[in-house]
Amino acid sequence: MSGLFNIVVIVAVVAIVLVRQFQAQRVSDNKKWWLIPVVLIVLALREPGLLDPAHRVASAVLLAVGLLIGLAGGAAWAWTTTMWTDETGAVWTKGSRTTALVWLAGLAVRLGVVGIGALLGVHQGTPAMMLSVAAMLLTRSGVTVGKARSVRPAYRVPVGG
Repeated sequence: MSGLFNIVVIVAVVAIVLVRQFQAQRVSDNKKWWLIPVVLIVLALREPGLLDPAHRVASAVLLAVGLLIGLAGGAAWAWTTTMWTDETGAVWTKGSRTTALVWLAGLAVRLGVVGIGALLGVHQGTPAMMLSVAAMLLTRSGVTVGKARSVRPAYRVPVGG
């Protein structure tokens, strides 16, 4: 696949996620919350250029930093979303203003890492970005599902009626 295709996939996933993040979304019991991140991981690992052959150690360090940024950003994203239950006991979530700040901070830090790589002459391809986005989505979804399991219903639902 081409770098352009990877960029289109990354932008599409991020756009969809961002739009949905700031709309109320029901947290489902769907066991496939990990599917999109896994698809991104598979796409990233199939591509050549994950590590710069001329700068293996530096590109591996930058990749690890990108993954840590994704993990931290995903956790912060999940912890800054608002959760509530409706009258049926279903759990809902919606991004807050703090969530938007988390997104902006994550973007700034990622751009900083890309800048450091450019200053060092390290080529960082789209597979590294795909892995970082996958780490962020996987962490966000996992933490959100875990938080949703601990949310107590705000309403009493009558049994049997």
